[in-house]
Amino acid sequence: MDTRTGLPVVGMVGGGQLARMTHQAAISLGQSLRVLAESPDDSAAQVIADVRIGTHTDLAALREFAKDCDAVTFDHEHVPTEHIAALEAEGVRIYPGSAALVFAQDKGKMREKLAELGSPVPRWRPVTDAADLAAFAAETGWPVVAKATRGGYDGKGVWVLSSPDEAQRLVDTGTPLIVEEKVPLRRELAALVARSPYGQVAAYPVVETVQRDGICVEVLAPAPDLSDERAVAAQQLAIDLAHALGVVGLLAVELFETDAGIVVNELAMRPHNSGHWSIEGARTSQFEQHLRAVLDYPMGSTALTAPAVVMANVLGGPSGGMSIDERLHHLFAADPGARVHFYGKQVRPGRKIGHVTVLGDDMTEVRARAARAARWLQEGK
Repeated sequence: MDTRTGLPVVGMVGGGQLARMTHQAAISLGQSLRVLAESPDDSAAQVIADVRIGTHTDLAALREFAKDCDAVTFDHEHVPTEHIAALEAEGVRIYPGSAALVFAQDKGKMREKLAELGSPVPRWRPVTDAADLAAFAAETGWPVVAKATRGGYDGKGVWVLSSPDEAQRLVDTGTPLIVEEKVPLRRELAALVARSPYGQVAAYPVVETVQRDGICVEVLAPAPDLSDERAVAAQQLAIDLAHALGVVGLLAVELFETDAGIVVNELAMRPHNSGHWSIEGARTSQFEQHLRAVLDYPMGSTALTAPAVVMANVLGGPSGGMSIDERLHHLFAADPGARVHFYGKQVRPGRKIGHVTVLGDDMTEVRARAARAARWLQEGK
């Protein structure tokens, strides 16, 4: 406990925008958030008082960081599994634990576990050489999707392959891979749930995520034209996985919707881009819910605050032109209802530097406002 407040200290490994937004939730709860950042310039390190500088791959730094924390959690999944296990063995309350987080860290292990649980997954296979990949494609048909077993985000670590030659070139890089069939999807969905050590769960409305060049550009809450039956099935799947894997904190289940039903694409065990809308769009944001979960507080309401909520990511645009501050002035004048979150990141083309959330009654109108706002902040037009 923080002796100044009598309230918990939560440590979050990683200093990115997820830690920055978790800090906002911690303030209202009176909690003290400690962050392990690699640089004082990291997104969260710019705004949080208790920042420790170190790397997530350094066990000694993790051990020192965890001292006096009531619970430790993550801004990303890249902490070595064996380091997490070592901290657990020393009595650190760390969530999600190593036994759960490995299924978000290693796509091969994830696919094996999901298949064991009977969850709907694409056909897949581990890859040891180009012959494995070609044999799989002979069964499913080209193109196929190859994925790096570890790492990768925002389209990185994923390759759509259309020929044996492309497969050979990828295998020759030495990247550990799995290969999956290319799913004939209608669209992508996400089901977000939180689970506490006690086992209480809270499920958010299922959302539609819109991807462009492997990067999520929009999230629509709730997913338009999704049947109640399929929405409940997606929520139940996420709840079942949270229990079966022993997840504590947030679990985001990224889904493909097909004509036949839903298929699990990826898992993330932390606050997730598909839940950023919840800061303004839900009674309890995903960031507050994650803190509640890791501290074993009762879960908060996940009810929507408006019939239609859209979050649009703001990506870095071309250099030059009107400053970001000027663009913000003009946006607020044009649409006072738009809520903007900037992450304190240097602008690079295609990099997520913030997001915009818009609420309203009509999904089409709300979506247009959010897209217009994000485009204006990115391009100045």
